[in-house]
Amino acid sequence: MNDRFRPAADSSALPFADRHDAGIELAASLREYHGRHDVVVLALPRGGVPVGFEVARILDAPLDVFVVRKLGMPGDPEFAIGAIASGGVRVLREDAIRAHHIPSAAIEAVAQQELAELARREHDYRQGRPLTPLHGRTVILVDDGLATGSSMRAAVEAVRVYQPARVIVAVPVGAPSACEELAAFTDETVCARRPESFSAVGRCYRDFSQTSDAEVRALLTQHAVERAGRSTSANSRQRSSESN
Repeated sequence: MNDRFRPAADSSALPFADRHDAGIELAASLREYHGRHDVVVLALPRGGVPVGFEVARILDAPLDVFVVRKLGMPGDPEFAIGAIASGGVRVLREDAIRAHHIPSAAIEAVAQQELAELARREHDYRQGRPLTPLHGRTVILVDDGLATGSSMRAAVEAVRVYQPARVIVAVPVGAPSACEELAAFTDETVCARRPESFSAVGRCYRDFSQTSDAEVRALLTQHAVERAGRSTSANSRQRSSESN
């Protein structure tokens, strides 16, 4: 086993220290993808980025963001009735919408508000840089956890538009029902922990403080710099070997 992977089998009863700690544990469940040139890690901002940073670092894979916005119920924005994602994909929880008698006009108003925020974040995080090419590649979508799974399902459907070879969802922790339901829409779903007593993602972390836009930008930059440095070192070693 590569020494950059940390076994996590004996720690599942303990909360993660923070999202970076969760990413290191999650990477241990993805070791088969280490060093593969077809792999790209897409993190869902903002909370998924520190997790994805560690996964991409350990797997030695490119890191990018894929923006998804939850659609909250009018009057109760924390209750998800769906989500939207890059590429214009919209996923709605029709059962919840029917149960709460939410009119289409109210859903559209929430969607338009979230679309504006989605566009702002994409511009802010990428600074005009295009999305990493996904066609024919193995895409690993990473977040800090799964509760309902609606945001991640929107991400999966949106990523499919770019015709990747495989779409893998990877999270440190998730509600067992959400992990099982999401598996029907992916090529592989990795939930490192699926506690039967799951109540909320935040309860699985000691530090679940909000990730800032500045931290997202900093982690993307740090990963790009470190990856470029490793590539330069590898090329130098190869040239030295060929000259000898």
